[in-house]
Amino acid sequence: MTDKIRYGGDYNPEQWPEEVWDEDHRLFGRAGIDTLTVGVFAWSLTQPAEDTYDFTVLDRILDRAAAEGRQVCLATGTAALPPWLAKRHPEVNRTDFEGRRHRYGQRHNFCPSSPAYRTAATALAGRLAERYAEHPTLIAWHLNNEYGGACYCDLCADAFRDWLRDRHGTLDALNDAWWTTFWSHRYTDWDQIEPPSALTEHWRGTDHTAFQGITLDYLRFTTDALLGCFLAEKEAIRRHDPDRPVTTNFMGLYRPLDYHRWAPHLDLASWDNYPPLDAPPTRAALAHDLMRGLKDGAPFWLMEQTPSTTACRDVNPLRRPGELRLATFQSIAHGADAALYFQMRASRGACEKYHGAVIGHAGRDDTRVFREVAETGRELELLGGATLGARTPARTALLFDWDSWWALEISDGPSRHVRYVEVVHAYYRAAREAGADVDVVPHTADLTPYDVVLAPVLHMVKGDLATRLETVASRGGTVLTTFLSGRVDEHDRAFLTDVPGPLAPLMGIRVDEWDARPPDVVQPVRLGELSCEARLVFEIVLPCDAEPVGTYGADFYAGTPAVTRHRFGAGEGWYVATALDQPGVDAVVRRVLDRHGLLGPYADHPAVETSTRVAPDGTRLLFLLNHAPEPARLTAHTPATDLLTGKRVEEGEPLLLDPLGVVILLLQFEAANMPTS
Repeated sequence: MTDKIRYGGDYNPEQWPEEVWDEDHRLFGRAGIDTLTVGVFAWSLTQPAEDTYDFTVLDRILDRAAAEGRQVCLATGTAALPPWLAKRHPEVNRTDFEGRRHRYGQRHNFCPSSPAYRTAATALAGRLAERYAEHPTLIAWHLNNEYGGACYCDLCADAFRDWLRDRHGTLDALNDAWWTTFWSHRYTDWDQIEPPSALTEHWRGTDHTAFQGITLDYLRFTTDALLGCFLAEKEAIRRHDPDRPVTTNFMGLYRPLDYHRWAPHLDLASWDNYPPLDAPPTRAALAHDLMRGLKDGAPFWLMEQTPSTTACRDVNPLRRPGELRLATFQSIAHGADAALYFQMRASRGACEKYHGAVIGHAGRDDTRVFREVAETGRELELLGGATLGARTPARTALLFDWDSWWALEISDGPSRHVRYVEVVHAYYRAAREAGADVDVVPHTADLTPYDVVLAPVLHMVKGDLATRLETVASRGGTVLTTFLSGRVDEHDRAFLTDVPGPLAPLMGIRVDEWDARPPDVVQPVRLGELSCEARLVFEIVLPCDAEPVGTYGADFYAGTPAVTRHRFGAGEGWYVATALDQPGVDAVVRRVLDRHGLLGPYADHPAVETSTRVAPDGTRLLFLLNHAPEPARLTAHTPATDLLTGKRVEEGEPLLLDPLGVVILLLQFEAANMPTS
């Protein structure tokens, strides 16, 4: 294992004659590339027919990497069907939401319930593991690629019914869970159940469903069906390679799959970072922290990011000078032990020929992009193993729950304009810009390490979560939740009690009514001296034991609470009854953090992202990332040494960050404990 952050990315040499490989490896050496992901879409090459396997090209790819001193993350290649499989077994092709059986084409095109697909995919994975398990260049297995999508064929319908039997046990339990007395839906035989699609329960797309319980279960089923494909391949690999880590590349804040259900089965988490256009830097940071949280805070791999531009959007802006370096170090600041790109050499044809690459079509080493990649590689060599295995000592947790995401966005009412990730991100952003380290955790997480738990739009409350949140507050912590929280149980049935359901005792409030308005309707909210704006949903709060912190300023509920605080045991429960603007969210979150001394030393510089990592030997590192195009002028809060430049700084001295600059501070009081080389 190399004693540094792994650096490299997706490499597809099978697209090129071998003389191009010579030049590629020369350029990899100049850029500090040590790790290559290969074979991601090589199924039709390695298995050209049902009874024929040909590993000639893959042998040469791995042998060449080994000869050059590089290591390989080997993919099974099962994300895109080979044409012969789709032709011989048409049932491997997906049936879409509108009920159309697809013919061969594109990628992510397989039915997860197809026995023919499972048989072929696992056979290929097993053959690969048998052949390469002892290869000296192999460091990890990359199963499939960006799992996603759903199928609605008869095979999936049968598998869904089996899944429902396992989950609900009896039809009586299922009918109760789905509330099927509504609209004459009571089922008397399992075969009567159909997947929820445009032909059955849905209208106007995937988010409009007559029966949320059915759709919610199909989302869970799809997650488990694709997970089953992953586990089948992993089992095939483990028969030949019991040791090397197995992963698959997730897609961060990706709604269709509940990654928490996958997490126990990964040896390490990895993901592809392609944030939305014009997203603030905290959007990528949120996804990084979500990925880190999948494995209880263990480091993850950044499996893909573009070195320059994407190609899949209507408009594909170029990364500005310095943005690539900043994004790479942001991933490391949040827990990445590998920083990899898509792609190493630009494809000559098809839909990704204009996607950014380390090496462009001309194969030059004097482009701006290549120089930035190479300079970042040099800095990673300098950094060495200082951050490997390091963890984040967060005292603030943010609950992230796919069930709440799904249930909220497929709900009819109160407002389809409320988007789960937008609200969650607003609270995460407020905490991060205030300088707090944040763990993004599932609803099942152990909450004892945290002083603050942020649980925005926790629409669904499951199991003993409400009790565990009360325990956080009882021992002195603070729990914050928001509008549209505590509304439904695990089956998406409304709680037969006052809103916010099981969270009401902790919040000390009651909500009988809520007003939803179009996005252009703005309601003023007063938070002490701050006047802010609210939109979308305005819950009308009746305090029980809670005290108002902010009040509405208009309509018939003017003067009633919009934000409340409730003393609970030694701690507090905060409730935000409306979608505040970012300044309003910032004000509330900073008050909560300040109560626990969690405002960071640079909280008055919101463009400067901070992140703490503690190495296995106890060394404490503080990352400072300047996301502004102007310099950031700080005052050092403690003696430290910048690991990238070797420059020392004393407490109280000026600390300058260049535009889009990065500083990694080794805190001086920890440096004395570092082993000498």
